[in-house]
Amino acid sequence: MKNLTVTIKHTVGLHARPAARFVKIAKGFQSDITIQNITRGGEEVDAKSLVKVIKLAASQNHEVALSVSGDDEDAAVAALQDFFTNIPETEQ
Repeated sequence: MKNLTVTIKHTVGLHARPAARFVKIAKGFQSDITIQNITRGGEEVDAKSLVKVIKLAASQNHEVALSVSGDDEDAAVAALQDFFTNIPETEQ
């Protein structure tokens, strides 16, 4: 199992289009992936569910924790970390 904590930099947070892109990336892996909004103290949710990810209400500067478990966990963590690092501001 791999764990990762990231701070959301995007101005609209993890909402609408950025959330859809995040879920699409997560769905590309066999691993089980969960995400939790640490800042709001929310529960862990399935990162492959757009509705659940949007309900996290993860805004700009919120910290989120990712847990990834499975055969392709290393690749999944790398892809998701890249998403949070390089999400373009124009994607709103």
